[in-house]
Amino acid sequence: MAYVKEKRRSTRINTRVPLQFKDIQRPLETYSGTLTKDISEGGTRFTSSEFLSIFTRLLLEVSVPSFSRPIKAISKVAWIQKQPRGNQYDVGLQFLDMTEEDRKQLGSFISKSPAAKAATA
Repeated sequence: MAYVKEKRRSTRINTRVPLQFKDIQRPLETYSGTLTKDISEGGTRFTSSEFLSIFTRLLLEVSVPSFSRPIKAISKVAWIQKQPRGNQYDVGLQFLDMTEEDRKQLGSFISKSPAAKAATA
């Protein structure tokens, strides 16, 4: 059995929280909505019905429980993969910039998650 070393620097948890995103180059466009599949302090993964080019910069708003307002971040599309069925894509984003307050709130949400506790057990 082959062992694949995990390359991520941050704990990643499987969670479904609301996410809004839009292309930073199109400020007048409206946000698209979806749910995360997983999230870490370094990025997130979600499903989209629209194709997003690699390295596209997105404005994000992630609504995590326990925080009164969405966490905002600038991110880039790190990878995209068409799902085998239908017209959906799995998208992986890398967070590029967020306020220190939002970073702390995201870290707190992740560390308090039952999924994070299970991953470190």
